[in-house]
Amino acid sequence: MNKLTEQISSIGVVPVIKLNNPERDAANLAKALCAGGIPAAEVTFRAAGADKAMATMLETCPDMLVGAGTVLTVEQVKQAHAAGAKFIVSPGFDAKIVEATLALDMLPLPGCTTATAIQMALAYDLEVLKFFPAAQSGGLSMIEALHAPFSMVKFMPTGGISLSNLAEFISSPAIVACGGTYMVKDALIEGGKWDEITDLCKKSVDIVKAARNG
Repeated sequence: MNKLTEQISSIGVVPVIKLNNPERDAANLAKALCAGGIPAAEVTFRAAGADKAMATMLETCPDMLVGAGTVLTVEQVKQAHAAGAKFIVSPGFDAKIVEATLALDMLPLPGCTTATAIQMALAYDLEVLKFFPAAQSGGLSMIEALHAPFSMVKFMPTGGISLSNLAEFISSPAIVACGGTYMVKDALIEGGKWDEITDLCKKSVDIVKAARNG
């Protein structure tokens, strides 16, 4: 694994974030995540101003690992790069997005839930792939079934991850890290419940440590 992939693995959980009001919430959210021991964020383009949110989070906490999620166009890749993103996550595999990401020296994490998509990703020597939506695509059993013939790659599942099943996922050798929304739900962000977000992050970190050390 490269240095960035190792960093993602060491954190273990990557919050998947949709910020409806980045000017108001991005800085506070960055502080809350870092205080909880998860200095990482996948800021999705599902809400306007994602590039602004990424830039603000990095201004607030420069050591954070920030990337862009739900990237559907090459233009979004460029916007994320300009904002300081280090990785690009897309729900499916798009060769143009992967190529644009690599050209800008960022890490592409395309969504791959089939053998065909994985083989397409291997053509670009990718080591880590998004698995989305995890629950609806077969969950951990499907990931491990795909990992059997494709042991050279690992997965970052998102969709259906929670505190209740985080340990099960993160214990698998097929998993490099998990993406999650449970610690950054709209109600928590809109309500400014930063302490609750920090607490959920701390619980996640404890689960990851226990699973990996057990």
